[in-house]
Amino acid sequence: MTPELTVLTLAALLQVVQFFLMAIPVNLQLGTAKTMSPRDPATMGGPMVDQVSPETGRLVRALNNHFEGLILFTIACTVITLSGQSTALTATCAWIYLAARIAYVPAYYYGLVPGRSLIWAVGFGATTLMLLAALF
Repeated sequence: MTPELTVLTLAALLQVVQFFLMAIPVNLQLGTAKTMSPRDPATMGGPMVDQVSPETGRLVRALNNHFEGLILFTIACTVITLSGQSTALTATCAWIYLAARIAYVPAYYYGLVPGRSLIWAVGFGATTLMLLAALF
């Protein structure tokens, strides 16, 4: 397995961890009657994320952000691996992406400004560099 695919697997496992970090406080704060429902905002009294603490809402948004970032990172890892272009640069970029995603969760939870955005930019930049390395 290429280093990029190893990191992709670890990033997917990070997403599993993030899911539990979000789901446990959401269930504790809203109760399972709401979280197991169809979650229609009209019957729940508004969007779920608006009914939890600010910190728990941040965990929800951090998880959603990871889904978004993981799409591009998966494309980068797949292109690098399938084209046989794994290098020290692309492997380093993959590890930087993962480190940034790990750091992003507490930065978002604690509302670090502008730290959260800078951490996000590092991960996004590493993914972008992987995509560019595949082309050039």
